[in-house]
Amino acid sequence: MESQNLADFPRPVHHRIPNFKGSYLACQNIRDLEIFARTQELKVDPDKPLEGVRLLALQSKKTLLVPTPRLRTGLFNKITPPPGATKDILRKCATSQGVRNYSTPVGLDSKVLVDLVVVGSVAVSEKGWRIGKGEGYADLEYAMMVSMGAVSQRTPVVTIVHDCQVVDIPEALLEDHDLTVDYILTPTRVITTGCERPKPAGIVWSKISCEMMGKMPILRSLRHREEQAGKDVTLRDRPQGPLGTQAAPSTARSPRDAAPPESGSVPPSSVQIGNLPRDVRVSKLKQTLSALGVAPLRLTWQGPQHRAFLHYRDPAEAQQAIACLQGFRLGANTVRVVLARQQRASDLVVGHTAEPLLDHQPAVASP
Repeated sequence: MESQNLADFPRPVHHRIPNFKGSYLACQNIRDLEIFARTQELKVDPDKPLEGVRLLALQSKKTLLVPTPRLRTGLFNKITPPPGATKDILRKCATSQGVRNYSTPVGLDSKVLVDLVVVGSVAVSEKGWRIGKGEGYADLEYAMMVSMGAVSQRTPVVTIVHDCQVVDIPEALLEDHDLTVDYILTPTRVITTGCERPKPAGIVWSKISCEMMGKMPILRSLRHREEQAGKDVTLRDRPQGPLGTQAAPSTARSPRDAAPPESGSVPPSSVQIGNLPRDVRVSKLKQTLSALGVAPLRLTWQGPQHRAFLHYRDPAEAQQAIACLQGFRLGANTVRVVLARQQRASDLVVGHTAEPLLDHQPAVASP
């Protein structure tokens, strides 16, 4: 693509889903698909060559979901243009900058039902076999949507590429977790693949590393849900400990490392978790936090107020815990989780401070 001057900004195309000259023309071909006319809600990757599809979705007043970058703060962002948005504003909303400025996160408990999935590709075959950048994000995103109940095997998958990216791909390169496509759009063609190879049926936990779990809080939430449902959630590179958490490393933090909050305030590395069920016990909350990989150094329990304060080592860990717990359900309640405001010392007297949680692991909880 570079040598034939087919690549478009950003260049070079290495290590990314390549943008190409004619990508907007290829995107326009999605209007020829009957499924697009019926679609109410679609997920479109944030890649530059898919910008035209994101714009068409917004212009058609469809619900547009875009994955968060590297899934670090959740799975989806819903693009919400401002009221009375002009064509120019909609164009901005369709860009990567617009995704940042005009979007709201979508929690795991949101009623998401995706009618159409649009992914970028490095190469694709007419049989529907696809190759991405090699990092597996599109495959994982789809598997996570399956786990959420947002898609099924019948949900069509579209990719948009230049004609030169349509090549023969040996079937031996495909694995069970690889995503296949049903339609290929190029500047000159609309290809119906008729692919019958099954799409991912959910997250294959044995292919998930501890490093990935540490970087993607939403993975920890989904893992906890599937563990509660009795599924095997053993990870790739570390044995399991109690409650499905990772076995504690020999360098576990000592209780003396857990400095108490300064007198008269809750430090900026503390998180307030509210709307706890009336019958929940502090032991249950501690178990849940450990299973999700966001166990704090210390926990201040305020059961009568249906809340607790989670004290972390630094603000980065606190923010990661917030991202992981957004939309999380404990019992029948969806908990509320925010960075704790400065509190008077008397506010904490009514509670009690639990012992430091020794199974807190920097390898999992650090960003």
